[in-house]
Amino acid sequence: MAVVRHETGRVKKGDTVVVLAGKNKGKQGQVIRVIHKKDRVLVERVNLIKRHTRATQTSQGGIVEKEASIHASNVALVCPKCKKAVRIGFKIHEDGAKVRYCRSCSAELDK
Repeated sequence: MAVVRHETGRVKKGDTVVVLAGKNKGKQGQVIRVIHKKDRVLVERVNLIKRHTRATQTSQGGIVEKEASIHASNVALVCPKCKKAVRIGFKIHEDGAKVRYCRSCSAELDK
């Protein structure tokens, strides 16, 4: 059985990311949801699709615009300190906490 290296451990819900490839290249947004098993992320107002929904007792039918997932390798985290797309590294503190940091300015990304 092949070992799958998940890229989604680098990006978490609430992170600001920039899209690196595809029709939405260059767009920025916050991560709404991370789908670990498929290595995909949902980014706010990025990769919008139109979904035709049937009317139910609780909701009105019609054409709904919503976000579709994009592969985690096609997004890069935006560092809050240097304000650009960066690569992420991991540090382990003395107390055993594993934190993400920016590899260009060494700022910690986790609070």
